[in-house]
This record gives sequence, C-alpha cells and structure tokens, in this order.
Amino acid sequence: MPKRDYYEVLGVPRDVGEADLKKAYRKIALESHPDRNPDDPAAEERFKEASEAYAVLSDAEKRRAYDRFGFAGVGTGGPGAGGPDFGDLGNFTDLFNDLFGDLFGQRQAGGRRRGRGQRGADLRYNLEIELSDVLGGVESKIRIPKMRPCKTCNGSGLEPGTSPERCARCRGTGQLMFQQGFFRISRPCDECGGVGETVKHRCAPCRGAGRVEGMQSIQVNVPAGIEEGQRLRLQGEGEAGIAGGPPGDLFVVISIKPHPLFERDGMDLHCEVPVPFTHAVLGAEIEVPTLEGKVPLRITEGTQSGTVLRLRGKGLPALRSSSRGDQLVRIFVEVPTRITARQRELLEQFAAESGHDVSPQHKSFLDKLRDFLD
Repeated sequence: MPKRDYYEVLGVPRDVGEADLKKAYRKIALESHPDRNPDDPAAEERFKEASEAYAVLSDAEKRRAYDRFGFAGVGTGGPGAGGPDFGDLGNFTDLFNDLFGDLFGQRQAGGRRRGRGQRGADLRYNLEIELSDVLGGVESKIRIPKMRPCKTCNGSGLEPGTSPERCARCRGTGQLMFQQGFFRISRPCDECGGVGETVKHRCAPCRGAGRVEGMQSIQVNVPAGIEEGQRLRLQGEGEAGIAGGPPGDLFVVISIKPHPLFERDGMDLHCEVPVPFTHAVLGAEIEVPTLEGKVPLRITEGTQSGTVLRLRGKGLPALRSSSRGDQLVRIFVEVPTRITARQRELLEQFAAESGHDVSPQHKSFLDKLRDFLD
C-alpha cells in the first residue's frame, strides 16, 4: 500500500506552524493510541502513521529534506526502508511525555521522580466574633487538634541515624521502562511507588508517617471590616505532611454573632431608637448608642415615627480600607400607656384646639350592625 503524504496524514497545510502541527498530531494520537483502542489493528496503524509523520515534520532539518525530496529525502520511500529513525531524535521522548504524560497519569514536573513526602491536609475552623470586633479587628487565640510533625524523627519518618535506600528495582529512578511499538514508555515503579527510595528502618513513634496527633494553639488576626462567611488562610498551619512533606493550610471561616441593637448592611449599621411623643412634637436632643459609645442626635420638631436619621461615619469600616459606613437611626415615637388626670386634661385641650374629636364612641354591636346595613 503506497505511503500517504505526511501533511495529509496529519490533516495540515504545508505551511503549518509548530503549534498547530503539535495540536493536530496530539488529537490523532490520543484518538488512536493502542491503550485506548485495544485489539484494534487499524487504530494502531493510524497511530504509527501519525507518529512517523510528526517525527519528520517536527524536525526542521528532516522537514526541509522531505519538502524537497519527499520520502526519499528522509529515507522512508523504498520498500523495506522502514519508518524514520526515532533514535536520533534527541528530544522526541520528552516531547512524547509532554504530549501524552496526562494520558497515563504519569506526568512528573521536569521529568524528575516525585518526592517521598506528601503534602498535609488543609483544615477548617469556624470562628465566631462579636460585631464590635469588626470595627477594629481582633486577635483571637484558637486551639485545634491536628497532625503535627513527629519530634523523634523531625517529620522525616525515618528512625534516627538512618536514611532511605535506593530502590533496587528501578535503580533510584522511580520509573520502569517498557517498550510499546517503537516507543519506550515509563511508568512509576511498583516497588517504591515512583519515589526511587525505600525505607527499611521507620520511626517507631510515628510508624514512618513523620507525624503524630496533637493539639496546637494558633493566633488568628481578624482584620477590621471582615464580612460574614469570609475565610482567612493561614499558610502552613494545616496538618503536617507525610514523611517530611509540606504542611497544609488552615482556613478560618468567620461568623458574626447577632447584636441586640444593631443590624449590619454591608458597611452600614441600622438601629431603632424610641423617643417620647413630646420630643417628636417639640424637638429635642437625644443620645443614640453606637459601637463606640453614645453620641448626641438632634430630633427636629414634628418628627414622625419611622423617620430615618443618618449618623455619618459611625458604621463599619471596609476591609483593608480607611473608609467607613454610616449608622442609620430609625425613630419610633413612644405613646404613654398611663397618664394623670392633669395630663389628660391638657391633652384634651390640645386635641380640641387641633380640631380632633376625642369624645368616646360607645356603640353596641347591634348599633354598628344596623349602621352597616342601612
């Protein structure tokens, strides 16, 4: 069967760039890789054909020779000539790992074996604070249970005075190589788990984990202006890593206790203040509570119940900012439940001068029913 043009195999134009060439090859190779298509000779053939085409076109010198002389220029034209020489492509294995490392789940940063230690778990702590703490921030000391580094082995998991030994199966590389077609594929060593080291003498107190259970006190600095549900990240204050791995982080989730007087609305505070009806009618200066203490507030004549007055700058600060919200004071007028005879006399006089009829209305239920039906 005649060989197909390499550009045709990859479905790209002859002036294709390096990035688009790699993208086209990766798509075909992922779809037709033998691991994804077991017992499918046609898929394996497509995979080999695409790999051969990419091996030539991704090499600038071989691509120039192919563009000028065709298959003869790269030594793949005649019967029995075979495919391109992958052995002389110094970076082809690295390129294959870059393209398909995630296909097998074996990609390692920089191609190196992974370390023996594992990162510790992140932790969460719910911290409840007062509304007044939001005004200026607060330092809170918390105590949490967590895995801490073992003091005997300093978190290494090794018996003091010993060290890990090189894995005999993978010779310390952490990888085992095997042949698949014309590619050499690496997979983590099943003896050392891809670490490249084995531990024969483990620390007894922590059983080689490098950490033990314990309690720890931690200082948490809560900034002013923090919101309900916000998280503070304390880097490295989570659980200790396994066998010398890095620690996790601690996330402190903030909740704010309800306040008996104030309700929060972002940076603003809302409260209700009762005033005698005489103050509302005549006007007066009253004292209003704030988170910083009482402040004077002027009530003008004729203030109605439900009126909202604003105390500027008496709200809460913004997070990591010097600006502050306001306090909104809602006035409600108090009506006395008991009055003296003299007070009644004066109020009735006031009502009469205002044109208000305050005479008692005594009608029976039957009288009211007749009025309704007439």
